[in-house]
This record gives sequence, structure tokens and C-alpha cells, in this order.
Amino acid sequence: MRKKLCTLALTGLFVLGMTAFAQDQSTPSTAPPMHGHGRQMNPDNQLEHLTKALDLSSDQQTQIKPILENQQQQMMQLHQDTSLSRDDKMAKAKSLHADTTSKIEAVLNDQQKQKYEAMQQRMQERMQQRGQGGAAPQPQAQPQQ
Repeated sequence: MRKKLCTLALTGLFVLGMTAFAQDQSTPSTAPPMHGHGRQMNPDNQLEHLTKALDLSSDQQTQIKPILENQQQQMMQLHQDTSLSRDDKMAKAKSLHADTTSKIEAVLNDQQKQKYEAMQQRMQERMQQRGQGGAAPQPQAQPQQ
């Protein structure tokens, strides 16, 4: 039970952290939020990542983009809501993430759903590793010849 609660909390933190600071493309930023490969994780970049990973059709992209935009807007509002406790914010972020995931999955075909679910599982595993104070194993640097 404790492990499950930790997993839920970590997932909520990840989702909140990933999108709460993302800004609209029209808003200039001196230090844009980065994720992994040096890209802003705004709805456009998320869609680009999903398009490449899942081979989305243009119709699927058109359907998924507003889902991602809505998630970003709600996450930003949640982040700015000072009336909620940290635990309440995490719970709402988790709920929002689950809602977004189900909406995205509704647009995907069976093969894409499997890939998407595997992506979500890997993300959750990385969050668990970070939450336990351990980082994912780093590849050894190859000696130059």
C-alpha cells in the first residue's frame, strides 16, 4: 500500500513538474523549462514526441493537440492555486494526468495504445527510481582512440 501511495505521489509530482512551468509559445521566457533533450515540454513538443514515437496520423495529431493544450492550461491553473495543499495538488495532478491519458488512448489504435502504455510505464519506473534516491544507470563513457 505504501509503495502504491509513493508511486501515485511521484507520478503526480512528475506531471505537475513537467507541465506546470511550461509556457505558451507566445510568451517569451528567459529560462524555458527543459525536459530531457533540451526542448520545452509544451503541447507542441509533446505532440511532436508522441507523433514520432507512435507514428500518429495528421487526424490523430489534430485530435490530440487540444487534449495536451487543455492539460497544460489546467496544470498551470493548479500550480497557481494557493488555496490547495501540496497533497491536494498532487492528487488533482494525478487525476488530470489519468484523464489526459485516457483521452489520448481513445484516439490511438491498438498498436499505438500498447506503445503509449509502455511509454507511460517507463516514465513511471523512472519516477520511482528518482523517488528512491537512485538515478537510472548511466552508460559508461567509451575511451577515445
